[in-house]
Amino acid sequence: MISQSGNRVEVSGPMLMSGANTLLAEGGEAISANGTEFDLSAVTDLDSSCLAVIFGWMRAATTVGKTLSLRNPPRNMLSLAAVYGVADLLPQH
Repeated sequence: MISQSGNRVEVSGPMLMSGANTLLAEGGEAISANGTEFDLSAVTDLDSSCLAVIFGWMRAATTVGKTLSLRNPPRNMLSLAAVYGVADLLPQH
């Protein structure tokens, strides 16, 4: 689930394959509404699809001339990114 206040976007609950399309769309809407700072501290569960969602958000932000930043990424997400060799591509603040 995504909620937004100004440029801060809070992502909460699971970031799993079953909800990836919804998260991608909701994040895109948040970016269109000026959201650029995605806080992941309330993410409860994740799988590798979370990386695809984040990279999709990054593309959406770039398309409209914005830069996305991630706050409080879960440790297991960073571990997945390292395993896949994409940790350096994540826009951490």
